[in-house]
Amino acid sequence: QVQLVESGGGLVQAGGSLRLSCAASGSIARINAMGWYRQAPGKQRELVADITSGGVTNYADSVKGRFTISRDNAKNTVYLQMNSLKPEDTAVYYCNAVLRTTWGTTWDDYWGQGTQVTVSS
Repeated sequence: QVQLVESGGGLVQAGGSLRLSCAASGSIARINAMGWYRQAPGKQRELVADITSGGVTNYADSVKGRFTISRDNAKNTVYLQMNSLKPEDTAVYYCNAVLRTTWGTTWDDYWGQGTQVTVSS
């Protein structure tokens, strides 16, 4: 069994900062990419940022220069530092990990439960 547990969401004023964390635990053999997605009301889930096990990062254009993704491989944890937040960043943020379990032979997607980020104007 594998769990991804997120923390760090909340309410912040425009221009403020938040830091999200996501820790993966359970029967994990290896984690490949980890990332953050978000879904605003009435919109599709979209990629915010992801990072490979080697530290290569990728960002949505809308967050470049404001958000920073990082990870601690020893802790199976991924972080998202969000600065200069805007009202349009308001969404539920989901953690994602592409991993292989100790009993499996394939790489599969796992998701956290989501954490709400609300940016007031």
